[in-house]
Amino acid sequence: MNGVTLRRDGHVAEIVLDRPEALNALSTAMARRLAAVCGEVAADAGVRAVVLSAAGEKAFCVGADLKERNAMTDEEIFAQRPVFRAAFGGVLNLPQPVIAAVHGFALGGGCEFALSADLIVADETAVFGLPEVRVGLVPGGGGTQLALRRLGPGRAADLVFTGRRLGVEEALDYGLADRKVPAGTAREEALALAAVIAQNSPVAVRAAKRALRLGGGVGLDAGLDLEENAWRTAAFSADRREGIAAFTEKRTPNWPS
Repeated sequence: MNGVTLRRDGHVAEIVLDRPEALNALSTAMARRLAAVCGEVAADAGVRAVVLSAAGEKAFCVGADLKERNAMTDEEIFAQRPVFRAAFGGVLNLPQPVIAAVHGFALGGGCEFALSADLIVADETAVFGLPEVRVGLVPGGGGTQLALRRLGPGRAADLVFTGRRLGVEEALDYGLADRKVPAGTAREEALALAAVIAQNSPVAVRAAKRALRLGGGVGLDAGLDLEENAWRTAAFSADRREGIAAFTEKRTPNWPS
């Protein structure tokens, strides 16, 4: 439906970029649908981990639909902007851990979607890039800021200023991918990783994600305060009581949250 499909398996949600005939290029309708789906997933307390995957064999996502944009007036492009920001923000602000399962081209907005995730599982066919400057644009889905935080200033500048593409090996070296897997297995591996995460306390995992995300933009003392808040959230929760009881009784936790 409008290029985005939502699937659910137990406590794992899978958001699929589902417009393979256009290499999953982000259209206005697709962006609206993605923002809505992310809102639905964020509000679902039963979802403990999220996989962002893509349909088709050639691409994760090649960024904005430039064919659509080429036919738009400046006013229409300006009106499209908040729709796109809501889509990228929807992925970035999911409270659950997000794993991007990347295969093929992850360019422009596709690379930014991957950067918005907490973990990036890339198969051997993955190609990353932020080529916006080559068409007179600046990354606008969080690319400059997310690359800066994930890769560091020099590598972010290299990626953004040149617009060049990185294969999976260089992406691993840069920190733009966390795990390399055989071709055609990124989705399978990401879902398996999400299932492992979903076994853990949802209260603790969400609190830890918040500390990790917010801590990247503050000094050490402020970051330690964030960690303290995360610890308190988990330590005084029903999840903590159940987790310790399950450990003592040598059984699998039945998380109450």
